[in-house]
Formats: sequence, structure tokens, C-alpha cells
Amino acid sequence: MCMNSKGLLNGSLVIAGGGRLHSDVIERFIELAGGTQASIIVIPTAQEENLVANKGKDLIAFEQAGATNITILHTYDRNLADTEEFAAPIKLAHAVWFSGGRQWRLADAYLHTKVHQELNALLGRGGVIGGTSAGATIQGSYMVRGDTQTNTILMGDHVEGLGFLENVTIDQHLIRRNRHFDLVEVISAQPELLGIGIDEGTAIVVQGTNFEVIGNSYVAIYDNEYMNTTGGKFYFLSPGDTFNLDTREANLSYSMNQASNQASN
Repeated sequence: MCMNSKGLLNGSLVIAGGGRLHSDVIERFIELAGGTQASIIVIPTAQEENLVANKGKDLIAFEQAGATNITILHTYDRNLADTEEFAAPIKLAHAVWFSGGRQWRLADAYLHTKVHQELNALLGRGGVIGGTSAGATIQGSYMVRGDTQTNTILMGDHVEGLGFLENVTIDQHLIRRNRHFDLVEVISAQPELLGIGIDEGTAIVVQGTNFEVIGNSYVAIYDNEYMNTTGGKFYFLSPGDTFNLDTREANLSYSMNQASNQASN
């Protein structure tokens, strides 16, 4: 029997599928943060060391959308990340954004540290956490593609995420990289999990037990109970559709949307 996936008691998550951030995703993140003057922290730690020093494309996109109070927080040293001094800026932030790269770097640096504690506290006071690509996958409790050697190994040497969503695993670049069958393997091996695959240019916005799909492509849902009762491996949601993480039921914005209704064979 599948355990329920769980949403949020407080705060919001903006979980994007990689590629170029859609304007809807950027605008919603800034809006939820409190507007263009809100304090936003960008964490680029998923990237390689030679890229971290550069102003990343996500930060540039937020600036172009009018955000004026953005700072960068970064370390690969989990001992430093476990200090009150390093984690202190999160106490004053309205929102935190994880850039893309390799999700195992985020886990190595921040899992079970003071930074992790302050991220949970940020959500607890109604703040926002967002991320794209690796910064999306790290937000689930089970982290796919976390192997240090290659991102083609789904269940590798790093599998624990930051766990903002319990009993959930998140994949990204779904259709663009032809990954839409990949989470079937994970859900078969870990039947308690809910799998969420997000395509590029697309995001889910989680508030409470529900999320909404925004952007311009699709989100796939992988649910072992659904697989057992229908024979379908997954089904699609499109922008405007919503999903209840507790009941694992979708509410489709367009009842005739075949892409959302049709389970893959």
C-alpha cells in the first residue's frame, strides 16, 4: 500500500523542470516572495566550481524581472554550512532559489546542516523555496540522478533529498531529454513514492497539499497505485491543472485535454 505524499504546512515551493525559465515561473516566484524588493537568496552550489563565480542565468532572469535585493549564498563545505554564521542570511530572507547543476553537490553541502534547518524555518514562516533542474530534484525526499559519476543512474550513491515534499521524487528536463519513462523504474522499486516529472519551461507551485502546473509544457505523474489499477505507467498534467498531494488526485483545467488524460502504454 502506498504511503501518502505530503504537502506543506506553511510556505510555498516553486519547482521548475530546467532549461530557460518561463516568464510565468519567474513572475510567480517573485510574487510569492513578496515582490521585487523582497530579499531573495540564490544558491548556485549545484554547479561546478568554475561556474559558481559567474552571475548565473537564473539570477540574471530575476534581475531582468525587476528583483532588486538578491544575494548569493554558496559553499561546498558542509562544516561551514553547519554554522550559525553561514546560515544566518536565510533568517532574513523571503525566498531562496536553487540553481541547476548536479543535485548531489547540494546534498553533500547542505543536507542535515544549519542551512537545511533554516530552509525549513523559512517555509515555516511562510517563505518561498524554488529551484530548477538539480534545484528541483533536491526538494523531494528521494533524490533521483544523484550519483556522483553520472546523472543517467537513477538510484545512485546519493538518494536523500532535502525533503520539503515527503514521499516524493522529482525528475526534470522530462520531455526535452526523453526521460518520461525513467521514473517508472524508481516507483516500481520504491512503491511508496509519488513521482513527479517536470519538463523544461514548466514548473509546479506547491501550497498546502496542492500544486498547480505553470509554464508551457507538461508534468508527468507516476503513482504505483495508479499503475497497478490501470496498467498505465504515468499520465500528464498541463498548465492550469492542479494536483492534490494527499489524495493523489488531479483536477484538469481542460477536460478534453488528451495529453493530460491519456496514460502512457
